[in-house]
Amino acid sequence: MDTQSATLSLPPGLLQSVWNMESTHGFHAVFSIASSFPLRRLLPWAARLFAASLLFNVQFAHCQEFGTASFDKLRTGSFDFTFPFVLSVATAESKNTQDRQSEFPPSPTLVSPLITLHFVTWKADHPRVWDEAIQRFEQIHPHIRIKREIAPHSSTAYHDLLTQKLRNRDASLDLFFMDVIWTAEFAAAEWALPLDDYFPPNEREKFLPATIVSGMYRHHIYGAPSRIDSGMLYYRKDLLEKYGFSPPSTWYELVHQAQAILEGERTANPLLRGYSGQFKQYEGLVCDMLEFVGSHNGSFLTDDGRRSNLTAPESLQAVQFVREQIIQRLATPAALTYQESESLAVFLQGNVVFHRNWPYAWGLANDPQYSKIVGKVGVTTLPRFPEGRSTAALGGWLYGISAYSRHPDEAWAFIEFMASPEMQKHFAIHASLAPSRLALYADPEVLHANPQYRDWLAVFQTAQPRPRTPVYPIVSHILQRYFSRVLAFPETDIQEEAQAADRKINRLLALLRDL
Repeated sequence: MDTQSATLSLPPGLLQSVWNMESTHGFHAVFSIASSFPLRRLLPWAARLFAASLLFNVQFAHCQEFGTASFDKLRTGSFDFTFPFVLSVATAESKNTQDRQSEFPPSPTLVSPLITLHFVTWKADHPRVWDEAIQRFEQIHPHIRIKREIAPHSSTAYHDLLTQKLRNRDASLDLFFMDVIWTAEFAAAEWALPLDDYFPPNEREKFLPATIVSGMYRHHIYGAPSRIDSGMLYYRKDLLEKYGFSPPSTWYELVHQAQAILEGERTANPLLRGYSGQFKQYEGLVCDMLEFVGSHNGSFLTDDGRRSNLTAPESLQAVQFVREQIIQRLATPAALTYQESESLAVFLQGNVVFHRNWPYAWGLANDPQYSKIVGKVGVTTLPRFPEGRSTAALGGWLYGISAYSRHPDEAWAFIEFMASPEMQKHFAIHASLAPSRLALYADPEVLHANPQYRDWLAVFQTAQPRPRTPVYPIVSHILQRYFSRVLAFPETDIQEEAQAADRKINRLLALLRDL
């Protein structure tokens, strides 16, 4: 028998597992060594000796002997240890050796501690598709489990639930879906973890630009895109073809086409209207008006985000157009009470020529269970004004990580998996969720399942985020009241109302400058 020293560089996972064990009450976990680990090449008794030395000496003796610096290396698995092994000099294989080897399993798996990630999300429209996605992740990462908490359907109630947890620094919360309008608020409050180290610029370039911009605040990124939503123009393809029209590229063309079709169809369908959108006083109204104002080269805030811009001529003229041409001539008074579902319902009944909505409406418009216009619907970019450019309000949700999570690396592993090309393709094919990754709009399988995506990429490339400010919820409330008032009451002076809204928003933004 000879005595020899063997030097092994230990895998971080093994040392971390040892380190995480409860030392004061002894070692109660059952350890086994992965088949890829060099120990499998040792004789059984030598392997057992190594394991015993590791379990009973490494954590205690070596930590005390090597000091703090080596202590850190030990914890991360970067330290090389030399252990004495008594190696046999036997040269022939014997039955006794084989028997001894059979006592020590050759290729068991290393047992990792189970980590549960708490994920706050909304109720999925396609639960089976989401269940399958999470099962796939857990199969690839067997030491991670996803625990979903289903938040209320209302975006406002969802926001209230999530912000309460974050204000309380709830360390059990790891992941959440974040509306694109919440990024600045969550970042400024230091509720969302910056993702710069996880999500480098070369990876961000693979996504539609607007989805990345929506996740950024002050040059840092806080959200990873899960999909994209944006406003788009749905139209009655059959009626436009009947009257010899192509989809309108300007708002004035839309008004002209709608009036011509209404005149021609008056006898056949007296209920037909030219336009439906979301004009109730709520967040949807802000989205619709952003599209009109933006396509007239106006904006809600100045470019630096420091002042309100509602009294700029471009902004005022766009609002006046909506009141006089859309609300008073093409829509019905009931349009002032419409959210998405109500405005879509009249379109699906065949009573509207042009309809503004989000991508989800496509599936319903072509479902005979809900729609009377199946196969008669087209989609295009929203119109613009002659000197402007098409603008669509950006919607959608971002994956975020709580700044108080104990497991940020595992949380990012989940986000990276769910936002991967494979999983965005999975959601596009099986749930018709428009991907935020550019390359998927040229994927044959995705286009086979969603042929409309050939036209939608141009729509998504016009998407613009709403104002990115930590006080957006209050800004939005001021905007909603302003737009609702001037659209509902034709006698109101738009400029006076805009000046009043400007003053309120500017006072609010001034408080941020003083912080």
